[in-house]
Amino acid sequence: MSGTTTAAVRPLRRAPAAGANRWVVLVVLCVSLLLVALDATVLHVAVPAVTEDLRPGAIELLWIVDVYPLVCASLLILFGTLGDRIGRRRVLLLGYALFGVASAVAALAPSAQTLILARALLGVGGAMIMPATLSILRQVFPDRRERALAIGIWSAVAAVGAAVGPLLGGFLLEHFWWGSVFLVNIPLMLVSLPVGRLLLPESRGERDGPWDVVGALMAAGGLFGVVLGVKRLGGGEPVASLLTLVPLLLGGTLLVLFVRRQGRRAHPLVDLRMFRRPAYSTSVGCIVLAMLALVGLELIAAQYLQLVLGLSPLQTGLRLLPLTVAAMAAGLAGARMLRRFGPRRMVCFGFCLTAAAVLTLTAMGGTDDAGLLLFGFVLLGFGLETTLFGAYESMLSEAPAEQAGGAAAIGETSYQLGAGIGIALLGSVMNASYAPGLASVPGVPSRASAAAGHSLGEAYDVAGRLGGPAGDALRRAARDSFVHGLHVTLLVSAGLLLLGAVMALRLPRVMQCGEETVEAGEGEAAERAAEVGVPSPREAVQPRVSA
Repeated sequence: MSGTTTAAVRPLRRAPAAGANRWVVLVVLCVSLLLVALDATVLHVAVPAVTEDLRPGAIELLWIVDVYPLVCASLLILFGTLGDRIGRRRVLLLGYALFGVASAVAALAPSAQTLILARALLGVGGAMIMPATLSILRQVFPDRRERALAIGIWSAVAAVGAAVGPLLGGFLLEHFWWGSVFLVNIPLMLVSLPVGRLLLPESRGERDGPWDVVGALMAAGGLFGVVLGVKRLGGGEPVASLLTLVPLLLGGTLLVLFVRRQGRRAHPLVDLRMFRRPAYSTSVGCIVLAMLALVGLELIAAQYLQLVLGLSPLQTGLRLLPLTVAAMAAGLAGARMLRRFGPRRMVCFGFCLTAAAVLTLTAMGGTDDAGLLLFGFVLLGFGLETTLFGAYESMLSEAPAEQAGGAAAIGETSYQLGAGIGIALLGSVMNASYAPGLASVPGVPSRASAAAGHSLGEAYDVAGRLGGPAGDALRRAARDSFVHGLHVTLLVSAGLLLLGAVMALRLPRVMQCGEETVEAGEGEAAERAAEVGVPSPREAVQPRVSA
């Protein structure tokens, strides 16, 4: 089965926005998304200033950075399904209010503990906002063609937020104190709350049976444990560590119990039967695989630019900017591509293009090649966004309308889990390829070599302490080993992306839009036919085609 499922949605207080108003609603939703995306990255450049002012310990500093995405990922299913039950607009507005209050607390935090609490509350607010924006978008744009365009704009805004966060944070830190990176949220929230209350439509799914509070808490606890364990693995912690193994085991157990509980309930929190639909389950798998293959790679690329090529953080951000611009372009062009080629070809093309970009980047070496990096990053950004756009659109269109919040939450959770697993997996590949090259550097003691094998930054510190010919030799060996490890990691990432291209062959060949189906390659002909009011050739012969 493919296409939009036409399940009933119960309107509340307002009917879905009609005419031009739905595009105004899209603007409000995009502002919401921009805030959440900004807050995920804006703090990164402020970490040194926070450390100098609040003097957090190593564990506290880790929680300051990680607690926001950790809490947000854990609560997406809880608040996504709650919005389906009590009203998506209501949950979104509550998220706005909480986000604004938490931003003020974070900006004025007098201690590391207060800042951790405020960042956790920001994560709660983000978990309320993210699935609500997608589920309201699903409702306001019932026509799949318009919804595809809206999702393209939505995803382009997400790319902008992720890229602008560090740049905005750097600008604010040059003129104000570190708390200003949070205060920027408050004016936008003060505008978004009344505007959202006035313009956004309210809707909810069918409310048969009680909301499964126990199931929601099991999902939240299970995701918290799994994401925490995965993040620790991505940070280089050993699998056998209790602080890594216990969260993974407890989280995995809770998720297994959650799945079994949902299968037994007459009115489940998440209808797992959605995963029986090939388009839905394949779309979720493609999201996980795309993020798994690329997020860890982006972190390694940033280290390469700074530690191997010697670029400053600002120069590194500017070098990575073409990736974001290309992602924005792919998001804006996604609707037309989806109509023309269909989900299967679009997602396969995105995976293959991204794999080609990754293989191109294996030509990176110890010297700067700006043209190669520009070309590779542009292909990477366009291919990644094409893949994610096609997968998100297919997933959201395949889900029943009354379960839009739960479906959006599963998509966002898949994104977060894929990113966390990718950091752990590709980080492990990188470490396994990097460390052996430093095992026996002439003139370097074995203890110094072992310390240098932890990371390139630590290798530079050890080389600086050694000094002389031994230090120079260790620095060269570490740089060469890092480049070798980067090449191996790129090849593994390319293999995962090609696996994703094979997986995408299970997606529908056509884009199904209500009563008509757009065949791959006939999107523009159907569009022109619609403009003049006559059926397309496919419609005249065969009104509806199933994948």
